[in-house]
Amino acid sequence: MASREVLHFIGGREVRSLSDRQFESVNPATGQVIAEVAFGEAEDVDRAVGAAVRSFRDGAWTGLAPAERGRRLRRVGALIRERADSIAYDESLDSGHPLVSAKSDVFAAADLLDFAATLPEHVRGSVYSEKQGYFAYTVREPYGVVGAISPWNFPFLLAVWKTAFALAVGNSVVLKVSSETPVTTSEYARICCEAGIPPGVLNVVHGDGLTTGAALAAHPDVPKLTFTGSTEAGRSILRAAEDQVKSCHLELGGKTANIVFSDCDVEKAMAGSLMTSFSNTGQICTAGTRLLIDERLADDFLKEFVDRAARIKVGDPLSPDTQMGPVVSARQLERVTSYIKRGVTDGARLLLGEERPSVPNCEGGYFVGPTIFDAVTPTMAIAQEEIFGPVLSVLTFQSEEEAVAIANSVSYGLAATIWTNQLDRALRIAPRLEAGIIWTNCPHHLQWNIPYEGHKLSGIGEDMGSESICEFTELKVNYVNFGGEKAPW
Repeated sequence: MASREVLHFIGGREVRSLSDRQFESVNPATGQVIAEVAFGEAEDVDRAVGAAVRSFRDGAWTGLAPAERGRRLRRVGALIRERADSIAYDESLDSGHPLVSAKSDVFAAADLLDFAATLPEHVRGSVYSEKQGYFAYTVREPYGVVGAISPWNFPFLLAVWKTAFALAVGNSVVLKVSSETPVTTSEYARICCEAGIPPGVLNVVHGDGLTTGAALAAHPDVPKLTFTGSTEAGRSILRAAEDQVKSCHLELGGKTANIVFSDCDVEKAMAGSLMTSFSNTGQICTAGTRLLIDERLADDFLKEFVDRAARIKVGDPLSPDTQMGPVVSARQLERVTSYIKRGVTDGARLLLGEERPSVPNCEGGYFVGPTIFDAVTPTMAIAQEEIFGPVLSVLTFQSEEEAVAIANSVSYGLAATIWTNQLDRALRIAPRLEAGIIWTNCPHHLQWNIPYEGHKLSGIGEDMGSESICEFTELKVNYVNFGGEKAPW
């Protein structure tokens, strides 16, 4: 039996669906139901959007002094830190994240809010030169209501990520979180209200993409959408927004090339490559799931790499020594294992991961161990498609030109990693890589004040940084005739 009930958060209070429909949230480490969750239909989305519209129009949030909005966002971060242990525990149960990692993610969400709190006082326009008697200036104004749809791979962190920047510049938000991991998001909404964010400014509706997400994306009173998830789902968001020509911000899938040159610091490259391949069980859009190794280094590097990967501790997420937990759901387990079978069928050589791990006291869990293929060619499905699991494709190259060509041979363009001790090589290659984020000797390094974006099929628009001000505001141009010039009619 489920241990709790998770409701929508609309207009400052928790509410059931009008239909009373519910769905189950499952602990992926055990396969057991941990919560019964309200399922949002179109009428529930409409209630949430209505609450957001009213809160925006009455100015309870957007009408506050910018410094005051910042203070309240910092208060949200402070309350999250106070409750980090309980939030992380719930996150671990709901998502399968190792508890230590889940707690780190909760603190990262609080840090993100601290940065977002600096933005309200930096929203600015410009004054333009004009002929005598005229004054021209621009202002940036919030859209009003932002529809935010967040994924399951970092549930609490990404719920904050998808909303904090929109809130900072004065919008109200309706958040639809993944149906795989809904448990911690209502706690975020409660904390926001406790911190002084007015009722109706942040609303949370639970449900699936086909019903709940589609209703939010198509709602006529939601002029701005922000979404993180798969490229396939991103296309659906664009189609839903098409008729109303909504502004869409999309952070989509990836197939990161992790390029190891023979002149690298081998120990750092080894540790960083293991981390980018297998942290969060490979369920990261920037995961370095294509390991490109210089042929001169490949044999020795790969032997040590496989040995270390085999020693990664796969286990109960609540155990302090666990490094990898389960994938998020039975459906994701089926997807990942189907790609492993496809890799074998297509002729890649399976070096690690033939047997599924057995985890004591988690016999019903959705576990996949670190999986490594070599003899992979760039056109194989495992080298082209986003798997979102701990499945690594190893490819080799003989020259910089070949490394760049392989790295760019996919339809995604989110991130790439370079391992080299030659600064000139890094600076020479980075402009040629078709990706929005280039890491040299530092995979997954993120700072909230630095923008984050994808190219090609990996997204539209910018997350984070001061650039997010433009992402969540509209530009308004004002012309003023103060000199009395008359039209010649």
